Amino acid sequence: MKIGWRLMLGVGAIPSIFLAFAVLAMPESPRWLVMQGRLDEAKVVLDKTLDTKEEAQLRLDDIKEAAKIPQDSTTGNGEGVWRELLLHPTPAVKHVLICAIGIHFFQQSSGIAAVVSYSPRIFEKAGIASSDGKLLATIAIGFFKTIFVLVATLLLDKIGRVLLLSSVGGMVVSLATIGFSLTIADHSETKLTWAIVLCMAMVLAFVSFFAIGMGPITNVYTSEIFPLRLRAQGVSMGVAVNRVVSGIISMTFISLYKAITIGGAFFLFAGIATVGWVFFYVCMPETRGKTLEEIECLFGKLVGWKEASKKMNDVTIER
Repeated sequence: MKIGWRLMLGVGAIPSIFLAFAVLAMPESPRWLVMQGRLDEAKVVLDKTLDTKEEAQLRLDDIKEAAKIPQDSTTGNGEGVWRELLLHPTPAVKHVLICAIGIHFFQQSSGIAAVVSYSPRIFEKAGIASSDGKLLATIAIGFFKTIFVLVATLLLDKIGRVLLLSSVGGMVVSLATIGFSLTIADHSETKLTWAIVLCMAMVLAFVSFFAIGMGPITNVYTSEIFPLRLRAQGVSMGVAVNRVVSGIISMTFISLYKAITIGGAFFLFAGIATVGWVFFYVCMPETRGKTLEEIECLFGKLVGWKEASKKMNDVTIER
């Protein structure tokens, strides 16, 4: 009996077991404890994790200020978060929520789940018939994705929003070219080597562009734009949208390409990514180098945030 795929899946349980035991030793987040009104417990955690009690008290004061809890208060206030987030959001909160849900939606609706999950089928449609060839091409996807995520860690703080726009722009070109090469291969009676090579190169380019910007930036951006008191619920909404869209893409990709051809499916993804690029350029402020307080001031005007950013930069220059 062949156990290859069973062994592959089983090995993934090993780090999960270690992680499960490690989580038991992890303290609760001080910020979460503050938001739950458990300030004494938050102080204990900070005392354990910081060098001095004075530093722990300063950090606790900073967290209380960000959470809009009076400094002399010994209890927090976690009530009304969903009301403030969904029922009666301020213009700034509404802007933040739109950006968070938007970036998670476009991250997955641009087709990354389809490429990663169905890469053997995509390469087969391009003209690669051998199982070894499809396996090697799939391994190359994982390799390129890993390498460019590491590159992203070096560039993110230095480039910021430009990295996201460049990443999505590269994804648009890659997706459109994949659609072109697959359309040509799909309508050709003979195997076209140049179409196979072009498709493989653009799939790797797409994964690389995704991994260097759109992939990691989505979670980084959403975790820093929400005010502390709304962060847990806001980020969870973004992640929920992310997973739902990913599941829809994964479950419908085969039906999609059978309905509009596989080339048409990638042209559709390219169109969605193009809309995403426009959304990011128009609606999402640059947060690189900004404090949490400055970030909150940037939001409030969905398409007019650049004026606030310019005023903020002018004040910084004057200082």
